[in-house]
Amino acid sequence: MQSLATVLAITWLAVTIGFVVPGRADDAAFAAALEAVQSSSFQTKAAAAGQIAESGSAQAPAVLKALLDGRLYVRKADNVVLIATEAGGVVDALSGAALPAEDKVGLRKIIINNQMRGALRVALARVSLRAADPTERRIAVESLFGTLSGETVQPLRDALVAERDARVKETLRTAIALVELAESPERERRRAAIDTLSSSMYAEARTRLAAVLETGANGAPIEPEEDVRWAAQSGIERIDRRRAWYGFVETLMFGLSLGSVLVLAAIGLAITFGVMGVINMAHGELIMLGAYTTWVVQQALPGHLESSLYIAIPAAFLVAALVGVAIERGVVRFLYGRPLETLLATYGISLVLQQTVRTIFSPLNRAVATPEWMSGQLILNPALAINYNRLFIVFFSLAVFLALVALLRFTTLGLQVRAVAQNRAMARAMGVRAGRIDAITFGLGAGVAGLAGVALSQLTNVGPNLGQSYIVDSFMVVVFGGVGNLWGTLVAGMSLGLANKFLEPYAGAVLAKIFVLVFIILFIQRRPRGLFPQPGRAAEA
Repeated sequence: MQSLATVLAITWLAVTIGFVVPGRADDAAFAAALEAVQSSSFQTKAAAAGQIAESGSAQAPAVLKALLDGRLYVRKADNVVLIATEAGGVVDALSGAALPAEDKVGLRKIIINNQMRGALRVALARVSLRAADPTERRIAVESLFGTLSGETVQPLRDALVAERDARVKETLRTAIALVELAESPERERRRAAIDTLSSSMYAEARTRLAAVLETGANGAPIEPEEDVRWAAQSGIERIDRRRAWYGFVETLMFGLSLGSVLVLAAIGLAITFGVMGVINMAHGELIMLGAYTTWVVQQALPGHLESSLYIAIPAAFLVAALVGVAIERGVVRFLYGRPLETLLATYGISLVLQQTVRTIFSPLNRAVATPEWMSGQLILNPALAINYNRLFIVFFSLAVFLALVALLRFTTLGLQVRAVAQNRAMARAMGVRAGRIDAITFGLGAGVAGLAGVALSQLTNVGPNLGQSYIVDSFMVVVFGGVGNLWGTLVAGMSLGLANKFLEPYAGAVLAKIFVLVFIILFIQRRPRGLFPQPGRAAEA
């Protein structure tokens, strides 16, 4: 009889909790339930857990979760119920107030059995259905997918009637359809459930539809109705087509984010290479300096993570620009017209910068924290989610590109830079101080490389070899797009990023890069000046 009573109490907990209507919290009932949950009887504890869920208290989810996880205790001295937090602290279960750490000797854990665990999971999810945040309600419904049964479908229908959020309603419809397809004896209900699941992108929907097509031990179909099996097959095909489309969109987004990184990494190189004809092998290290500047700013402002990135952007630009001007004034200015010597000299500078960083920051990689507003994903549906940091990289890259285009197009400095790039001798004859323009241009290109480092710090760890991963790709983008042409750099960077990401699923990451490199070699054979050649007499030479 005791076992039967326990089962009945657990069944009541698992079923009736879903019918509770949200309302004002009953503090007295919640306090009484906390007293009852201390009982040694599983029947009494199951009933008390149901009362906790029904109470509407803001503490109810935390108490149920602690009971399920084995973190609910009773203080022996005064029978106060406490929640042991995952961080090692203690919280009063009744008020939610944090308390000083307790000695485990003075505490008694509230124990549950396996039957209660399953019911508690369902109860906890259903309590979350009353949450004010639609995201919490949607997650609560999703957590029920693995424990759905005929007893749970009515509470879901009640929740669907009261729900106003479109995404939560879609999730509720999917949950109801999962139950009805598996358990409904009526063919029309199973057909309607298949129609609902065919438009759902949840993995459970396709799995349940596939189960309809399975055969039993005797080889006969589990689903006796042929039209239902046909509808399930059509539903699976529809889901697969939509998933293929969303997979294409996801790959497209990955390609755009990679292309944006390549554009940021190459655009500064396009300026210096196009204006001065300098093959700057230290460009990757300027990207690395921008990334390290981001890390240093975060370390200097430990309590301002959300705003540190805004400070790191101009700081990285200035640091990289100043180092770039120093390289141009100290080394490159003596080697104009000798591209091979500039290549060797800047390669030596890159080694010096790498070793300097290793000496100052050690060879270990540094992790740059991501601000909260860049964390997480934009979830469009269960099959498609886009990381916020990748979206930031795309928009940041476009913003830097447009700012640079505006600078070169609508300012006096831009006019002089374009004049020197097109015909250095004529520009000097017109009074343009080519040496000053060279220094400013090199600093500008280096500063943009520093901005690329800021973006990369949000995608990968920061280390001394960070820039080496992008220097070859940067030169490929510049050559493919057309030396010194910003729009060519944009088109080339995005094109190579997309090509890499679309080839990777079929050829692998390494082979995809090889294919892209071979394509560029063949392309340059036909168009040596790239997609968008730089105009001017100097470019023709």
